[in-house]
Amino acid sequence: MILQLETATTNCSVSLSSEGETLVFKEDYGSKYSHAERLHVYIDEVVKKAGIKLSELGAVAVSKGPGSYTGLRIGVSAAKGLCYALDIPLIAIPTLQSLASQVQEESGLIIPMIDARRMEVYSAVYNMDCSEIRETKAEILDKNSFSNYLEQGTIHFIGDGVKKASEIINHENARFIHDKLPSANNLSRFSHECFKEKRFEDIAYFEPYYLKDFIALKPKS
Repeated sequence: MILQLETATTNCSVSLSSEGETLVFKEDYGSKYSHAERLHVYIDEVVKKAGIKLSELGAVAVSKGPGSYTGLRIGVSAAKGLCYALDIPLIAIPTLQSLASQVQEESGLIIPMIDARRMEVYSAVYNMDCSEIRETKAEILDKNSFSNYLEQGTIHFIGDGVKKASEIINHENARFIHDKLPSANNLSRFSHECFKEKRFEDIAYFEPYYLKDFIALKPKS
């Protein structure tokens, strides 16, 4: 069994999986960050609901980013602490890959995107099997964004960056999937694959995939 943590966006999400299938999951699909208050509470609730002890876990998987700097720090720190204490492997899953897996269509490409303030997003391109076609980038959106892919066929945009994208990208092949965030419920398939192939991280040295350096902003009030 693998415990899975997703904290890259405002969604604080925890799940437990076995053989690539989600058994139990808990999340706060809200608009505000609650990771510091709820992550460990959710971990405890998920484990208790499954009727197991932490000592029975085979690994801990965490969404590695990109995303919120603070959210990623909290999730990765919790995952590393559990792995160290329980002496079990750490698995890291690209946040955009698990987000892309929420698209349930038969054809086209998938562009998951996470809001990165102003008109910027973190995005990547995946096929329908969630294999990477283009690497993750931080990019500023304009009316010509992703035009080379849109000219080739249907593109499914998903994530909290979709709101901005849908306001400026006007193309007949664009499909916008609104109100979707990365979820620990979608980590099960990927964490199972990593576990089978023994693709584990170095617990001591692993760091989240921030993509950009942290920039402190002044409070609005």
